[in-house]
Amino acid sequence: MSKDILVVVYSYTGTSLAVAKLICVQQNWNLGWIEETRSRRGAWGTWRCLLDAFLRRRPPIRYHGPPPGDFDAVVLVSPIWALRLAGPMRSFVAAERARLPEVAVVSVMGGQGGPHAVAEIADILGRAPIMTTTVTAREVDDGSGAARLQAFGTAVQSAENSSAVVRPSTWSTDAT
Repeated sequence: MSKDILVVVYSYTGTSLAVAKLICVQQNWNLGWIEETRSRRGAWGTWRCLLDAFLRRRPPIRYHGPPPGDFDAVVLVSPIWALRLAGPMRSFVAAERARLPEVAVVSVMGGQGGPHAVAEIADILGRAPIMTTTVTAREVDDGSGAARLQAFGTAVQSAENSSAVVRPSTWSTDAT
């Protein structure tokens, strides 16, 4: 029996949104998105991204999509800012923590920071995500990360379909 999974994304540049849409198409999952109530356009907006990351601020947001609590699992797709979780996703996780079912995480980054974001999500939730993976902006742009995202989605679906599965906190295609 297939379980319902929701993908929730915050995307500043559109890269994380491309990842979320790809996973939704690959797995036939639903999509919800986070919108900030204040624009980040221009130099001041970029500066606010850095401040939100360093100070772990939770900027005001609006969520558009189905209620996360109506699903068996939620896949969070978020960019990494200055090696940390993007502020708007931090706001969403904090606001929805009591209603979030099992959570998996896809971190979209320039090169580093995925483990820091996962640790921050785990700290906010009070529990570890069932699975995590990272993808770089370059892998999104050139399409080389698509197969890994397909495998990640399949693994999340399989974990949700199995009642006796051992769930690792980190999933990697490089694991031996």
